[in-house]
Amino acid sequence: MNPLTVPPAPASRSKAIVIACQGGGSHTAFTGGVLQTLLSALDRSRYRIAGLSGTSGGALCAAIAWFGLLQDDPKHGAQLLESFWQEISARQPMDAFSNTFLVLLQRSAGYLALPEISPYQVPATGQDYLASVIERHIDFAQVRKSLKPDSPRLMVGAVEVRSGEFTAFHSHHAEPEKQISVEALLASAAIPELFRAVEVGSGVYWDGLFSQNPPIRGFLAGLQDRDDKPDEIWVIQINPDKRDTEPRLTSDITDRRNELAGNLSLKQELFFIEQANDWLARGWLSADHFKHVEVRRLRLSRELDYPSKLDRSPSFINGLLDEGRRAGADFLDQLGKTGT
Repeated sequence: MNPLTVPPAPASRSKAIVIACQGGGSHTAFTGGVLQTLLSALDRSRYRIAGLSGTSGGALCAAIAWFGLLQDDPKHGAQLLESFWQEISARQPMDAFSNTFLVLLQRSAGYLALPEISPYQVPATGQDYLASVIERHIDFAQVRKSLKPDSPRLMVGAVEVRSGEFTAFHSHHAEPEKQISVEALLASAAIPELFRAVEVGSGVYWDGLFSQNPPIRGFLAGLQDRDDKPDEIWVIQINPDKRDTEPRLTSDITDRRNELAGNLSLKQELFFIEQANDWLARGWLSADHFKHVEVRRLRLSRELDYPSKLDRSPSFINGLLDEGRRAGADFLDQLGKTGT
């Protein structure tokens, strides 16, 4: 079986779906809320989660949800997502002060000449702490025991710093260093301005924002059997496609530049699918090897600035979790109404 082949459908045909989670720092608490609802309330007689992918914070959410699926306990995955976001929230006094200071510092960058500090000039305590939180929510020894050829797939995006090669670590890769590990998740979340590059095997990796945000094409490319491909891809999108006004302040320009950078790779990934769907409809591709793949999006509707991607205040995180849960419920409600 190809490492990215979608697990075979059960006798009663349900649609195979892949959930792709865009990165966006703390904004991906919204993703966590969406996944909580999907894991808890999805009609499994109609849909089965055949794979997940993610980048940066989206990769962390996807990995925790995937771990729940591997245990055949999606509701436990939903509980783990809640626990993860509560644990990384800035609740202790010193952490809350540092969080507030960091966000204010970022918002002041457009107005003040601030010194630039390399993440290599300060201790890597943030990454060490994140690694410990990940390992408290994903038992990688249990992953190795539970993972089967027909288990749901997981892909997380990163970029090798020196070669510039885009990398998708994934659960069923033949090479151990390209499989899912705490290092791979840290690599996908290694925002260059904040974290050191992460060594995985012989590579050194940064945040997947620079590669596939999130990985999608790998669930489709190179598969000859149409039944190996998902029926639908559900994208949890953090960055807005459009803004109502032209950005003129330095801070607004920075915000929009980051949004466009984050959406560039997503648009490239989805263009591949939309092009194949169009060619299939025109009869230019064989229906024996290709099938229409429906793309659906769940979008974070709030307009938020870039510094808030670093905000771990409990009120902000909980607000995004709540918003994500509501968006997930609305999405499932619309699916039920359309009957698709």
